[in-house]
Amino acid sequence: MADETDYDAAGAAIQSQLWGERVGGSTAPAMPGAKLAPDYFALVRKFCFGMFWSRPNLALRDRSMITVAMLAALGRQEELAGHLRGALNAGVTREELIEVLMQAGVYAGVPMGVAALNTAGQVLGTE
Repeated sequence: MADETDYDAAGAAIQSQLWGERVGGSTAPAMPGAKLAPDYFALVRKFCFGMFWSRPNLALRDRSMITVAMLAALGRQEELAGHLRGALNAGVTREELIEVLMQAGVYAGVPMGVAALNTAGQVLGTE
């Protein structure tokens, strides 16, 4: 029996929870790359968010914290900033995000931790 899941709709729902209707309700995010390759961003929605983020065995907030830690470890500051915002919308607290980044810094290295916390400072504020 074929899987009848609408992964595009599932992905749009996840993106809406993370970033609101501006992202989830749009067929392409407001990014220069989306204008160049809209099919790629449709694939990201369907595959990453529809097929994986919507799986039932991890809560959205947990997936969000894992993603923040991985993006920090990979040094992907622009994506990290976006996912920090999404994590807040998924119910992760500012304090939890700081802890996630410090924990990632222990294992991925101090320079990565500093860079990630600097990005977080811009997104979360320093107060």
